[in-house]
Amino acid sequence: MAYAKQSPALKAVEERALRAAAREGLEVVEVTLQKESRGKCLCVYIDKPGGVTLDDCERYHKLLQPLLEDVDYDIMEVSSPGADRPLKTPRDVEKNLGREVEVRLFAKSRGAKMHRGRLVEMNDDRVVIETAGGETAVFERKGVALVKPYIDLDDEEALSEDEE
Repeated sequence: MAYAKQSPALKAVEERALRAAAREGLEVVEVTLQKESRGKCLCVYIDKPGGVTLDDCERYHKLLQPLLEDVDYDIMEVSSPGADRPLKTPRDVEKNLGREVEVRLFAKSRGAKMHRGRLVEMNDDRVVIETAGGETAVFERKGVALVKPYIDLDDEEALSEDEE
């Protein structure tokens, strides 16, 4: 599902989460297990067309929790990943092809660490955008810190598209 490598245990959790989400018409965007001051936190990010509600998160949490009784965690959180979440899965990339994104780099390229443009391609090797000036910018994937949708809060038309 995601570009990042996962442990076999986390992969097994993700498989259960995906099956449960499919029954509810939801998409699992990411599953993480992180150490926090309050203990091990299992985070499951879900989405659906039009976005998820608090009720969706609660219903899914109640469905998933009994399926994970054998998993070692202290807290489970189910939430929406947010509209400007980083693109992590092939599905995220597919949904954002042709849309404006921010590309943040580890080191400067073309004079900056942050670039914005229309997403043309993103795979394990490279990220390609078309800038506002019509130039094609290609970045090696290993040099890219994150790619996320660009959200212009003043653009009412773009905001209403995300609500569909």
